[in-house]
Amino acid sequence: MIPRLTLLCLVVASTFACDGLPGRPNPDDRYQRPEDVKDFGALYATNCSGCHGATGQLGPATPVGDPLYLALAAPEYLRTIIAGGVAGTAMPRFGQEAGGTLTPEQIAILASGLGARWSSREAEKLAAKAPGLVAPVGGAVPGHDGQVERGRGVYGQFCASCHGPDGRGGEKAGSIVHAAYLGLVSDQGLRTTTLVGRRDLGMPNWHDLGQRPMAPGEIGDVVAWMASHRAPAP
Repeated sequence: MIPRLTLLCLVVASTFACDGLPGRPNPDDRYQRPEDVKDFGALYATNCSGCHGATGQLGPATPVGDPLYLALAAPEYLRTIIAGGVAGTAMPRFGQEAGGTLTPEQIAILASGLGARWSSREAEKLAAKAPGLVAPVGGAVPGHDGQVERGRGVYGQFCASCHGPDGRGGEKAGSIVHAAYLGLVSDQGLRTTTLVGRRDLGMPNWHDLGQRPMAPGEIGDVVAWMASHRAPAP
């Protein structure tokens, strides 16, 4: 017979060994309620990467990982966009109060996490010279301060070499007046792209587009010209 002391030792050893037995659940694998997710990477991958790209670039939507964009977009602006979406575009409302799935804390984590992960000092210095990301209200076209006719000339000076003489596409870049494109992007989106560029796709920002930086009024004008091609909503 096995001595009692030996048997007792075996029982104690097997008790502690149970933690490593096959089939025992890993605490890290336990189900986590969506509202309890507080990790920026997990929140971004689940809610943002499909449109904005896994690294904040190379997606169909605004490159939120572009350091210049992050230098121009205040955290409160980002929180507002994430929570309330952008009307008339594919950007949904993520805030729970607006019918979405994210809590205010999760929205704050996303807004602050973007800058923490992808901002840069160099972009912040360039942003100090830039016009405002959000346009002043008023002008010939509701929602921005530009003038369509002036914008036609601005387009020819800064944009036509890539997008073609009429905006319908050229050898280097595609159309920016196509109905499908304009139906998916807001005037603010047009301004953001003009100002920040699409570095991930080879499009320069407002500072490097031509022989000189675009003036604030010129950005508003070219946005007005592009927006004037948008088909009226049915």
